[in-house]
Amino acid sequence: MTNYTIAMTAQLQRYLIEHTVREPAILAALRQLTAKMPQANMQIAPEQGQLIQLLVRLIGARRCLEIGTFTGYSALCVALAMPRDGELIACDVSLEWTQIARRFWREAGVDARIDLRIAPALTTLDELLQGGGSSFDFAFLDADKENYLEYYERVVELLRPGGLLVVDNVLWAGAVADAGVQDAETNAIRALNDRARDDERVDMSLVPIGDGLLLARKRG
Repeated sequence: MTNYTIAMTAQLQRYLIEHTVREPAILAALRQLTAKMPQANMQIAPEQGQLIQLLVRLIGARRCLEIGTFTGYSALCVALAMPRDGELIACDVSLEWTQIARRFWREAGVDARIDLRIAPALTTLDELLQGGGSSFDFAFLDADKENYLEYYERVVELLRPGGLLVVDNVLWAGAVADAGVQDAETNAIRALNDRARDDERVDMSLVPIGDGLLLARKRG
């Protein structure tokens, strides 16, 4: 027994996936295809995807937002968890990666629920803010780290009271806790974590799953 979060060994990781993860075949196929790509480390873990689905269902999310889509695994997780009349606005800049995403979304029968916006995410978020804030139920952030704080501020405005933001990579393979690491990406993640900790607009928790997920619920 311990009051510390235990270290995730390879053996324990296998146990977690084999005994707790309910990954549909379409998600497994997309994850396995992505794993062959040079940028495979950008893919979220299946246990993270399952947690995201649980959170979407728990809050009954119908209007969702994603910043950073890559090959579409996290978007597919969200779309499968939403009701049939749900909508996910997915932001990315890569036509190459999102072509893979579109194919799997079609195969899963959820492509009509996903509005893919190919443009800098800050531009898309600013356009959404011009249309009125406080309308999204759920948001997932997993994009370029140096803009994390800019994304965070905009997304909190866009969330309804009670809406939930989930941010990936907030532990950054442990680098955030190493004072000797001072690159721009690591410092940007540190700044985001500190901002969320001190932000009275949200309730928050940092969950050490995968590379770390920050959960921030917008207060009423």
